Amino acid sequence: MTDNTSGGTENFAPDSSDDAGRLRRERANEMLANVAKGDERAFAELYRATSPRVFGVIVRMIHDRGEAEDILQEVFATAWRRADTFDPARGSAVTWLVTLGRNRTIDRMRQHREELLGENDTAEIADESPTPAVAAESSQERLRLEHCLDRLEPQQKSAIREAFFTGATYSELAQRLAVPLGTMKSWIRRSLMQLKTCLEQ
Repeated sequence: MTDNTSGGTENFAPDSSDDAGRLRRERANEMLANVAKGDERAFAELYRATSPRVFGVIVRMIHDRGEAEDILQEVFATAWRRADTFDPARGSAVTWLVTLGRNRTIDRMRQHREELLGENDTAEIADESPTPAVAAESSQERLRLEHCLDRLEPQQKSAIREAFFTGATYSELAQRLAVPLGTMKSWIRRSLMQLKTCLEQ
């Protein structure tokens, strides 16, 4: 699993033919079902066919090609272990893989943000419950999160979105929204606590 940008000629980029797209989705679903049975050849084929699409999503989120490649490998390692949890009734194999990629990338961005902010800044909000960014990956939880975000002040809502979905630091957010650094830190702390309380209700 080293070539994440080319692979064979059959990949899962958007296609102008609905029939071709449907056949590719069905083929990917079949490959993933075989992966769940421990079929290494099907896994290699699935990787070649779908990794360019998954890699594209990851690199657009994290803006670091080297790190995106690392995350891609983690995603497919997870796919190998968890292939038996895939349910074609809930979506295609490609959608499942892309979701794995987005979730893993959000986790990595959150990890970087905590390292940049420092332990003292994140201690107040650290717990074992899902973060708003992770909760957003579930369609049901996303609705709850959007509802809770709407209860924040507009500038605080904007800051939280930037922090969680772009990985921006306090300094970057303060500069973007033209507010003092101390103000931005206070906004983020208060907003995270408000979101946590709202999501737990």
